[in-house]
Amino acid sequence: MKAFSVLLIAAALSTSSSLAATYTVKSGDTLYSIAKATRVDAPTLMKLNKLPSTTIQVGQRLNIGGSAAPVVNRPAAPQAAAAAPSRGGVFVRSAANRWLGIRYVLGGTGGGGIDCSGFTMNVFRSLGINLPRTAAAQWRMGSAVSRRDLRAGDLVFFNTMGRVASHVGIYMGEGMMANANSYHGRTIVEPLFSNVYWASRYSGARRVLN
Repeated sequence: MKAFSVLLIAAALSTSSSLAATYTVKSGDTLYSIAKATRVDAPTLMKLNKLPSTTIQVGQRLNIGGSAAPVVNRPAAPQAAAAAPSRGGVFVRSAANRWLGIRYVLGGTGGGGIDCSGFTMNVFRSLGINLPRTAAAQWRMGSAVSRRDLRAGDLVFFNTMGRVASHVGIYMGEGMMANANSYHGRTIVEPLFSNVYWASRYSGARRVLN
């Protein structure tokens, strides 16, 4: 009887471990792309794997949660889809924060110096989204977003040189945006519409993060 009990326990452990799904990080993966593919939001992935940041390594095995009752979980899918915008905001804020404080250099694209479109290009590249090099070209990406529908992760554009989309930043939510600011000489987070300079030069926004 004792031997039979041990076999039952072993079988139960084997079954429960098989229900713990994992994902092995491949070249080109980002936490955002994995979350989108597995339908497990980034904060949950970070919590399950005790990740201190969104940085992941090729070959790293991520726990993406169990799959014991896929049929029961199906009805929850619409709710997960509805929450996607806020998850995208978490990704963007985390990615943008890693590029804050870098000095402004016209034409710069790296940690030694960066301009407005170089900033947005690098932030979104870390999320697995490739943007063109210039603000004008980024203006043609994604879909237009009205001012009242802005959400974290939207690209916001300004007419600072007599033409549409001569400057670009990233909307961070709650009326704030992140951008490479030539006046302050570095990448910063600052008010958007409560700042008269930006509010008067606002051209529109584009959504490239769905």
